[in-house]
Amino acid sequence: MQVKFYKYQGTGNDFIILDNRDRAYTSLNAEQIRRLCDRRFGIGADGLMILNEKKGYDFEMNYYNSDGKEGSMCGNGGRCMVKFAYHLGIHKDVYKFLAADGEHEAEIDTDGTVSLKMKDVKGIKKFEKDFLLDTGSPHYVKMVTDVTNTNVIKEGSEIRHSEKFDKEGINVNFVEVSNDPDQIIVRTYERGVEDETYSCGTGVTAAALVFFHNEAGFNEVEVKTLGGSLTVEYDRFNDGHYENIWLCGPAEKVYEGIMEI
Repeated sequence: MQVKFYKYQGTGNDFIILDNRDRAYTSLNAEQIRRLCDRRFGIGADGLMILNEKKGYDFEMNYYNSDGKEGSMCGNGGRCMVKFAYHLGIHKDVYKFLAADGEHEAEIDTDGTVSLKMKDVKGIKKFEKDFLLDTGSPHYVKMVTDVTNTNVIKEGSEIRHSEKFDKEGINVNFVEVSNDPDQIIVRTYERGVEDETYSCGTGVTAAALVFFHNEAGFNEVEVKTLGGSLTVEYDRFNDGHYENIWLCGPAEKVYEGIMEI
């Protein structure tokens, strides 16, 4: 099978995207996806996404982790998918698409920034000294004082494969609050990739919700990752739930090509 692929990245979180509107890639299996995502023997990516037609929506997004297994919502992936749809000629003021965690909206600003509306979050749970929440994917958020020198792969893997989280898996975020109270630095160990990624959209969102600066009302948090900066905007309510959550940042095409599998 010949695969016509497109490579995109959002703050270094990179993806293979396939246009499946003609259903050419519906039969792809987990091993083929894993091979495509392999950085030595394939194209190389943190994940693979398939764009499908979906009645009532501009498109449907199917996301697969680099291990070949179908994943949950991917925030940076969603932003890259919107830019891909634009490049395919799907031009909208407001995009509406379906993903693993439900319906999403997105916009592309004049400077190319893609803003993606995330699912509402009902609350954040304390776990020992850390935090648990679901922003479309499950996340563990841990405060550290020196994120640059944190062994993210070792410590992230230990938490992700601990007895409580081993079966379903969890993404682990290490967060340092900078001198600017509206800015945090985040590094993430991702399940399914089983490694640190340069950025994780749902993880950045989770960290920004945990480290709010306004007890209630509008919040805007700048998040620095290994791959660049993102902004998370949201409304926080007194009962601890969050709405109007937007993940904003760059999403760019890297290249396209054909691979035989």
